Amino acid sequence: MHIDGGFIMNRTIIIDAFGGPENMQLVDWPVGAPGAGEARIRHHCSGLNFTDIYRRTGLYKAPLPSPLGTEGAGVVEALGDGVTHIAVGDRVAYASNSAGSYSDVRVMPAAQICKLPHNIDFETAAAVMLKGLTVNYLFTRTTPIAAGATVLFHAAAGGVGLLACQWARSESIRLIGTAGSDEKCALALAHGASHMINYRSQNFVEEVRNITEGRGVDVVMDSLGKDSFEDSLDCLRPLGMLISFGNATGPVTGVNLGMLAAKGSLQVTRPSLFTHINDPDVCQAMAAELFEKISSGAIVARIDQRFDLTDVAAAHRALESRQTTGATILTIA
Repeated sequence: MHIDGGFIMNRTIIIDAFGGPENMQLVDWPVGAPGAGEARIRHHCSGLNFTDIYRRTGLYKAPLPSPLGTEGAGVVEALGDGVTHIAVGDRVAYASNSAGSYSDVRVMPAAQICKLPHNIDFETAAAVMLKGLTVNYLFTRTTPIAAGATVLFHAAAGGVGLLACQWARSESIRLIGTAGSDEKCALALAHGASHMINYRSQNFVEEVRNITEGRGVDVVMDSLGKDSFEDSLDCLRPLGMLISFGNATGPVTGVNLGMLAAKGSLQVTRPSLFTHINDPDVCQAMAAELFEKISSGAIVARIDQRFDLTDVAAAHRALESRQTTGATILTIA
């Protein structure tokens, strides 16, 4: 980091073309003083998420050149006018649609920045903000899910999945999960899943029907996208809800709405975390709910992969190839 013309020049990962992990570059990126409603954050670590891959590949479009990273934790260095809910020196974390967490320092809108409780460290915060807030809206803000309900959760051993297993257990919700190996299935069971299905060796539709004695599940939570969409519908009870919240196998396209009626008047939604947290009050409330789950011990962050900021390409390759379990973080300071 150095000063150039009043700007802090600091390490930042950017892309100047959409494509593979090799398109990411470590550059000196100018960071100025925060404007009204903004804050400058010095990162200790950043979370890694599929949404970062979607931005890198161009599935989620952004002006180029563009920084990457939507989840981070660090310390407030400076504040712009009108920011009152955090102070200089505060330990904070965030998930935000404003990318830039793959960096030493950044300026960003302050509304989504949340003050950390004293008992939550930077690594935990970077691992859970986007994933944990996602789990929050899936279970509490999308469709009513009462204690005793049954949920099918795909990729249950991943970063979001292991948090979902624990959240479901803490709310007495039965979670049936899928994963791609027996080891991953065992991991999800240890984190609170009631049943696990190895989708490589078992037909998950048949297994769900067996587990639920033919009834089907109340809700499917699916971050995979096109490869699992129609089979997920076949796992639902009549009037059940499919929450499609990711595109790991590609986006769902060409949906025949009549199929939903034929399969039992099913419901489908495609929500985004960022719609929820764009409301600053909702964002802070959701973070408080998440922090309470962590502070009570109901949720424990599992960080299975740590990469230095300079190894971000390797981190992306590991996530894309499904070699990871739990959360992956980039260490910065």
